[in-house]
Amino acid sequence: MLKDLIVKNRSYRRFFQDEQINRQTLLELIDLARLSGSAKNLQPLKYIVSNVAELNAEIFQCLAWAGYLKDWPGPTEGERPSAYIIMLGDTSISKTFGSDQGIASQSILLGATEKGLGGCIIASAQKPKLREILRIPAELEVLLVIALGRPRETVVLEELPPSGDIYYWRDPQGTHHVPKRSLDEIIIG
Repeated sequence: MLKDLIVKNRSYRRFFQDEQINRQTLLELIDLARLSGSAKNLQPLKYIVSNVAELNAEIFQCLAWAGYLKDWPGPTEGERPSAYIIMLGDTSISKTFGSDQGIASQSILLGATEKGLGGCIIASAQKPKLREILRIPAELEVLLVIALGRPRETVVLEELPPSGDIYYWRDPQGTHHVPKRSLDEIIIG
């Protein structure tokens, strides 16, 4: 059921780094994005994939992880993603990308979840450095990076506390807790 996939599709930030994701799987995930809706049907998104350890290490150095976890610099060696999809916007097709990147990212991550994988959408990146490392042409704008792998952590959803605190957190066992507003709270009419 779709709801089960959505609930299971969390922002995972620790992975079994040594479990490779083959290129064909990455292409299948991108194909889901390709088949998804696109504003004005312009289809301006392009992609770069990486599942090679050396290139993954370079990409990893360009990323910022879990802004709310101030004392956590990101996954350690052995827990890093085993693949990345870099999403680009082709400015020769459109100067803005609207909701396309969100739609495409959700399609990719739902497909990954269905395959027993997990991921994290990362928009906080050193985009000029990524452009240089990946030799990205000037007409392609770096939009975001999707980190992928088999999750090495448990993520649980819970009700927003009475304080209204929306910040995710980790308990001493490493379980990642994500507070969610109730359905009643978000329905206004």
